Amino acid sequence: MPVKIPNNLPAIELLKRENIFVMSDLRADNQDIRPMRVLILNLMPIKITAETDFIRLLSNNPLQVEVEFLRLNSHKPKNTPEAHLELFYKAFYDIKANYYDGMIITGAPVELLDFEEVTYWEEVTQIFDWARKHVTSTMYICWASQAALYHFYGIPKKPLNDKLFGVFKHTATEKGNPLFRGFDDEFYIPHSRHTTILKADIAEKEAVAILSESEEAGVAIASSRGGREFYLTGHSEYSPLTLHNEYQRDADKGLDIAIPKNYYKNDDPKKAPLVCWTGHANLLFNNWLNYFVYQETPYNLKDVAHLGELKESN
Repeated sequence: MPVKIPNNLPAIELLKRENIFVMSDLRADNQDIRPMRVLILNLMPIKITAETDFIRLLSNNPLQVEVEFLRLNSHKPKNTPEAHLELFYKAFYDIKANYYDGMIITGAPVELLDFEEVTYWEEVTQIFDWARKHVTSTMYICWASQAALYHFYGIPKKPLNDKLFGVFKHTATEKGNPLFRGFDDEFYIPHSRHTTILKADIAEKEAVAILSESEEAGVAIASSRGGREFYLTGHSEYSPLTLHNEYQRDADKGLDIAIPKNYYKNDDPKKAPLVCWTGHANLLFNNWLNYFVYQETPYNLKDVAHLGELKESN
């Protein structure tokens, strides 16, 4: 099945060139199917790139997914035209009465700030709390994962001596978890961050389970409330050239940026990246949609508010 996205969204033409089946609102509205509704709070600075990355993954499954994009009222992005936001994004007051099968909250370029120093901290934590009553399962990514773990459980983030930048090997600590159905014993995830969450800090919280780790990258995936929340510290959604573009951007500015690890062939930036994470990225999102969104969503979406009230993940 295709993913249903707003008509004329730039991602449509980009993904069609990759032979990925997407469907605009106009066509999907003529089909007698109740699609899964997935809301994406896009905090990434280059929003059109992030839109394309997530739609690419959400479209690669047999379920029809309807995607809506959410913006913050308290923050005005610098790198995305206001016309694009007005056309394709909704404000929180527009959707807060709605219920959704799934939600994704992206990373944000504010990780070096203390959480309370982020100008939109009050609004984003309001959305975190709202999601617990209005969404079957929410996936927090990179900064959002750290922010949610801090907000819900008081787990702090820690600064790294050097930026974690590259593609790193991971294993599943709970291989039997449906999130890893079909995974190999080892798999790769891109990371690009200056801060981390320590395993010891998570271990103190019985409500939070570590699902995947890396010797180099640390805790990669955690969960809580029986899979109603997942916390991904990396960027499985990244396209093959995302790390390259980030490296080239900073190198062109004369910044002290290291070559992303385990990324270029022979660690040579003049050569193409060795893409080794997209297969598992597709499995990860498909398994999330199937086992934790589609199979867990009640027939009446309003009943989402009562899911998992008495159980915590382990």
